[in-house]
Amino acid sequence: MNEGTLALLVPFGFFLLVGVSLWMVLHFRTKRSLEIQQTLRIAMDKGLELSPELIDQMGASNKPHPQKDVRKGIVWIAVAVGTALFGYCVPDPSNQAFSAILAIAAIPLAIGLGYLALHRFTRAQAA
Repeated sequence: MNEGTLALLVPFGFFLLVGVSLWMVLHFRTKRSLEIQQTLRIAMDKGLELSPELIDQMGASNKPHPQKDVRKGIVWIAVAVGTALFGYCVPDPSNQAFSAILAIAAIPLAIGLGYLALHRFTRAQAA
């Protein structure tokens, strides 16, 4: 395999990885929802009385956790810090690579700060 072919396969591999990852998340989320629906349907066919608490508990994973925005914000900020540390470790005497990677790290940093601000604002409105 020559360098040109390898250079062409690397981007395809990246996009294939993103696509397969997205498919897996969607597939298993749908599978879980179908299993919950099938369980409820079997219980109803057997004549069992379904209490509102049971139905609420089976769909509990659909309710957002109160700290969900904080968790997402911290993860995005950690991604930004990791990206910045990666840029710092790149051996580049002109420091242009570090500046470019810092610019890239600003995107997840802004997303993380946005999630933290969203948590702050929604908490203030709920009180």
